[in-house]
Amino acid sequence: MNMIDAQHHTALATAGWTVLPRLIRSALLDTLVEALGPSLALRDEIRRRNGVLENSAGTLHHLLMDDPCYVELLAELAALEPIFKGYFEGNFILNSYGGVINERDSRSYVQNVHRDIRFGSDTRRFMVNALVMLDDFTLENGATHILPHSQNIQQQPTDEQFYAQAARATGERGSVLLFDSRMWHATGRNTTDAPRRALTLTFTSPFFKPQLDYARLFGYRHLDRCNAWMRQVLGFNARVPESLDEFYVPVEQRFYQRGQD
Repeated sequence: MNMIDAQHHTALATAGWTVLPRLIRSALLDTLVEALGPSLALRDEIRRRNGVLENSAGTLHHLLMDDPCYVELLAELAALEPIFKGYFEGNFILNSYGGVINERDSRSYVQNVHRDIRFGSDTRRFMVNALVMLDDFTLENGATHILPHSQNIQQQPTDEQFYAQAARATGERGSVLLFDSRMWHATGRNTTDAPRRALTLTFTSPFFKPQLDYARLFGYRHLDRCNAWMRQVLGFNARVPESLDEFYVPVEQRFYQRGQD
């Protein structure tokens, strides 16, 4: 781990959050922004059809295979591997891959004070959030509120306590906000006329169930496109065999590889 990575690792371990500036290149950001609109329309149609559209404005889930740019972004996040391995003290997998389009006066559940994992441990960490800023995050357009050092606070703070003490995660587009998933946080209100967009990914220890079967969604037929990072993060090293024939294989062919603890 180099000195910069070590600084971010220390910030995660203490304050519980850190921002890596301008990590993602502009051309990819432009492509991701263009893809978000159709992705949101698809999800809103499904939610409308299934009667679950309320309180979900601008929220997107499980974007991975909507467009090649989402896979490309996940591949570029390999730059975070040293920080993630330091955080987890071992391996990890993708748990969720979502996004948020925060528009003026929009209302959704992500604006409530919340945390993304409801339990913790004094000896190991189970989940980390990675928020990719597709636009500049400013105080005016809804930069995330986050309560420093709150990873060990079990009781949800009142809104008054939270907003009085919370920091704001501002940054330039292409920056990545990392935070311990136990942190109390909330999406800010956008008071501008332009959308404030982000991708919201979470990573967990490999034995956690991902929120969607990303390995199957990506497809075994595409495994030859995977380097070691993608194979690990998509969960191909932490799969469950379906039969005795899949169980009784040489070690290197096993679905659940060593080191996935």
